[in-house]
Amino acid sequence: MGKAERTTKLLLDLGDPQAGGANVGKREYLASTTRILNDARAFYLEFFLAHPHKLFERVQLIDKKTGEVREATISADKLLTWAEYQTVSTRDHPHPDPDWNFSIRFPDLPWEYRRSVIKDCIGKARAYSTAHASWKESGKKRSKPGKPTPTNHPTLYTGVFSLQLDQVDLHQSFVKLRVSTGTEWVWANYPVQENRYFEARMNEQEWNTLAPKLVVRGKRVEIHFPQEKTIVAKKIVESKRDPDLVTVAVDLNVKHLAVVTVRQYGTIIETVFVSDQGLDQHRYRHMKRIAKKQWQSGKAVKGERSNQQIWGHVKRMNDTVAHQVAARIVSICEKYPGCVLLFERLRKMKPGKMSKSRRLNRKQANQLKGKIRDYSQDKAYAVGVVSCEVNAHGTSQFCSRCGAKGERFSRSGTTCTVWRGGKLFRCLVCGYEAQADFNASVNVHHSFWKEWHWHPRTKPPQKKSSG
Repeated sequence: MGKAERTTKLLLDLGDPQAGGANVGKREYLASTTRILNDARAFYLEFFLAHPHKLFERVQLIDKKTGEVREATISADKLLTWAEYQTVSTRDHPHPDPDWNFSIRFPDLPWEYRRSVIKDCIGKARAYSTAHASWKESGKKRSKPGKPTPTNHPTLYTGVFSLQLDQVDLHQSFVKLRVSTGTEWVWANYPVQENRYFEARMNEQEWNTLAPKLVVRGKRVEIHFPQEKTIVAKKIVESKRDPDLVTVAVDLNVKHLAVVTVRQYGTIIETVFVSDQGLDQHRYRHMKRIAKKQWQSGKAVKGERSNQQIWGHVKRMNDTVAHQVAARIVSICEKYPGCVLLFERLRKMKPGKMSKSRRLNRKQANQLKGKIRDYSQDKAYAVGVVSCEVNAHGTSQFCSRCGAKGERFSRSGTTCTVWRGGKLFRCLVCGYEAQADFNASVNVHHSFWKEWHWHPRTKPPQKKSSG
């Protein structure tokens, strides 16, 4: 049993006010609110880092069911209560520590925002303290972890956020936020760009919606709704004992972004080729433009980023395609309940010697493979399908029919050229010929089941030392 997570986004309408968008003053309120919350986050980060012993204090807890007493690290809720007691002026505690008096520096900050800031700072301070302790224990002089930054997207608790959606007229839908004008905190209504996709995701009963986050970017403001779902699925070890198990193997490539094969009872029952639809060539033209502009501008200035618009376009293009391919893979998995999704275990993929534009394009293609794998694993787990990464050694070199080592080649008319990047595969033992990516995808099944080249090898006995 585990939990699947996803994020549903709702865009605020910051377009023309005459067309229903928010006015300029309300946009400034959001920027002012973000600045104040970042300052409050910086205050509590300094406070927690000044009290590192409290972050990992051991306390005694009593189990409500059994009554047993055990020792554990102080919880985030109790740490929040202690931080408020030390820094916030209340009727029962009017005089907190003068060096850490939050009430004087932020007199009108709503308590909901204050608690969201404290919770965020607890996680940041604990992560930094753990990383710093590990670095100090290692004795290294380099790679010292830097202090956490106070900037983050604010979490919206119930008292500072309200969503009003009109099911009939979408122009009457708005979100009500408590924002800062610079002098006071007021409630402001912001129109939203609602859509039926958002409504459908929010109305799914099996998904539990958590506290949303306000994400303020340059020209876009979004509200992100984290959602989680409890998943019940078998472990890989248990699934392997099932004689009726269906395995779905995916071989990721450049032109054919994914070659999906489905196997049951040792037979391939379905094959799907997912093409890039010209993405690689389109992206290569952008890489040529970037390489040319970098050559014309000379040596880059440290700290500056070039060609931001082109890089942003390429990133969005890769991300969109990765989601589409992942959705296609998961749609195949949904046909076979209880199946196991298989990927090759690929980590470091370095482009060889080639021009700068081709090298940049190949790096982007390799990053796209990782995105497709990650998105597919997340989407598959959300529908109850577990995934597994298998040994990728030799999946493109060995025959999927007899297990012998073969060769890759390309055919042009009546001539055949043997090279490692050939589109076709042939076995020199049994004469089997197939599309190379299909052959590799079938070998992923063999690797999962430890067949042929991938069977478990026993370690050779250790040599006895003479004397």
